[in-house]
Amino acid sequence: MSTPVTLESIRTAPKVLLHDHLDGGLRPQTVIDLARESGYDALPTHDAEELGVWFRDAADSGSLERYLETFAHTVGVMQTREALVRVAAEAVEDLAADGVVYAEVRYAPELFTEGGLTLDQIVQAVEEGYRLGERRCAEAGRKIRIGTLLCAMRQNARSLEIAELTVRYRDAGVVGFDIAGPEAGFPPTRNLDAFEYLRQQNAHFTIHAGEAFGLPSIWEAIQHCGAERLGHGVRIMDDIKVDEDGTVHLGRLAGYVRDRRIPLEMCPSSNVQTGAATSIAEHPIGLLAKLRFRVTVNTDNRLMSNCTVSGEFAALHEAFGYDWADMQWFTVNAMKSSFLGFDERLALINDVIKPGYAELIG
Repeated sequence: MSTPVTLESIRTAPKVLLHDHLDGGLRPQTVIDLARESGYDALPTHDAEELGVWFRDAADSGSLERYLETFAHTVGVMQTREALVRVAAEAVEDLAADGVVYAEVRYAPELFTEGGLTLDQIVQAVEEGYRLGERRCAEAGRKIRIGTLLCAMRQNARSLEIAELTVRYRDAGVVGFDIAGPEAGFPPTRNLDAFEYLRQQNAHFTIHAGEAFGLPSIWEAIQHCGAERLGHGVRIMDDIKVDEDGTVHLGRLAGYVRDRRIPLEMCPSSNVQTGAATSIAEHPIGLLAKLRFRVTVNTDNRLMSNCTVSGEFAALHEAFGYDWADMQWFTVNAMKSSFLGFDERLALINDVIKPGYAELIG
């Protein structure tokens, strides 16, 4: 007999997360503790519950630019080795507690140099935190694996430097590269030298595209830069027409994305906050999943969106009626699309994900 789909039961299902920002997932109390330790004095409140609400409300503006401003506080308290280790370890524990078995967590090393840390020291500290978190989870009976994505901020000029850092640490936990930050005015092709270098090095990369900017950003990310995945990609809907009778017409780019099985790292709650979607019920994920695009479900920023992967699935269940088979499909999509090696992906799908959903499906 199938297990009823509730938030609590969804938490027990094995889940895979491809789009989660380290500096967007801190615990409010940790932000307060680290601010006190570092002398950071710009927090709007030192009450953990109030601070959590402030982050969510500030991010609920409908503007990507305003949404990004909330990161001044989290980045501001993550400027020491000890802070990075703590934040990384807690992120692993929080994800494991939500039933995540594999996650690719991303961050931009260039944002954490204000305290004098080098890029290498930053990567080493975060990896130490991830391994610490994995060990703590294993000891508690929750097995989870974390892969790191290093981001370059698209408005800066350090993409090649971060790409080289990605390759330097790809045998130490770093599985890929990304560009993040404001899309408008900063197209993916500004970073072509980084993407050409990564391809030459047989390295993996995803690109934030099609969130705050439309089809040209997606087209450049795929056709000029060679993106393996699209961060968000929600604006691919601009190339899909639905007639009044429900007939769907895919444009050339949308058809290419679907035919090539290019993964879409979709983040429903975040997209509503930044204005990329009007509501969960009207989020393009509903049509894109029905059309069998390679859709995955993600959190983006757990603190700012006050969300978890389980919460996202619960919201999608309520909006679209998704059942365990649908959730398994999203999860297998994500695992297939991860930057782990093929054998490791297959093992997690066959040994962890499918057996976990089989128990729930009954």
